[in-house]
Amino acid sequence: MQHLPSLPDAPLPGNRVQLGRDTKLKLDCGVELGPFPVAYCTYGALNEDRSNAVLVCHALTGDQYVAEEHPITGKPGWWELVVGPGKPLDTNRFFIICSNVLGGCLGTLGPTELNPETGMPYGLSFPVITIGDMVRAQAMLLDHLGIEQLFCVIGGSMGAMQVLEWASRYKDRVFAAIPIAGAARHTAQNIAFHEVGRQAIMADPDWHGGDYVSHGAIPRRGLGVARMTAHITYLSEAALHRKFGRSLQDRDMLSFGFDADFQVESYLRHQGSTFVDRFDANSYLYITRAMDYFDIAAEHGGSLPEAFEGTKSRFCIISFTSDWLFPTSENRAIVHALNAVAANVSFVEIQSDQGHDAFLLDVPELDKVLAGFINGCAERRGLGR
Repeated sequence: MQHLPSLPDAPLPGNRVQLGRDTKLKLDCGVELGPFPVAYCTYGALNEDRSNAVLVCHALTGDQYVAEEHPITGKPGWWELVVGPGKPLDTNRFFIICSNVLGGCLGTLGPTELNPETGMPYGLSFPVITIGDMVRAQAMLLDHLGIEQLFCVIGGSMGAMQVLEWASRYKDRVFAAIPIAGAARHTAQNIAFHEVGRQAIMADPDWHGGDYVSHGAIPRRGLGVARMTAHITYLSEAALHRKFGRSLQDRDMLSFGFDADFQVESYLRHQGSTFVDRFDANSYLYITRAMDYFDIAAEHGGSLPEAFEGTKSRFCIISFTSDWLFPTSENRAIVHALNAVAANVSFVEIQSDQGHDAFLLDVPELDKVLAGFINGCAERRGLGR
């Protein structure tokens, strides 16, 4: 397994499987992949009739370590508030699967992996990928695991994009779909923020045109700035003000210089510096581009309702009042499209001042909504408590 220069040499925990040996994965850009590795983690047990499988789709900077200590950072799993015994995604009841997305940097094929034709990391020779490509790779993983239908597919942010792609592309394989804080397409504003991040990475002298691994370098400054920029969009003004305001960092007066005078500056610098130790710069380029390309209506002649025509899945669309990155209006557009095809859909806008990242934080109302919807679907599906 090829890891980032800063990662440990020991294999990462979890599972890793080679897919596409017999049937290759054809990407939207026309390139075919196979065989290729996919890394994933599972929690709970698959029941006898294989009807209790839940696919959790992670966001841009997430990974497969949903409910366990992260092997690099040592931090708890990124969704331990939702996944675990007695939690909304109860591992005593459901079989939870989460895979590192195609293009990722924690075991699934991406630009850090070795190109078998050259024996060197792919770098920018890796083909450009889409959300659809990520989902097709996940479907191949489920085929490998012998799971024909998912009880539920769930995710927030980029994870919500994958949920919508699943519900549109594999209508017969999804019983329930829960896209949280998502959208049916990436807006011009969101594309603009991503472009700032990508330009910061590519302007870093240590990027070396994407070939930094062979130079023994990492574009830390550029990737750190990209993370800082993106992280601002995940928060709200109210959350930033409540947490930091204009408080100074380790000083009583202004320095009249360009060190981190304010706590919020120090916080963002910390976010940037720690991010580079667990994420690959080229993966950041590829995954943000995949999000930019996402427009599920465009695949159906510009008609969002047509994307869900004939669906039998049950939907629960969730947004947050202070999320300006994927606002409620974008989520309502999905609801209206589902209503137009008489789909079974519920919609909840949760009051929160924590911004887009609210789906990752301790928001009791989110737990209640998830538990209520999931339990109701489980009863319809015949899954006991």
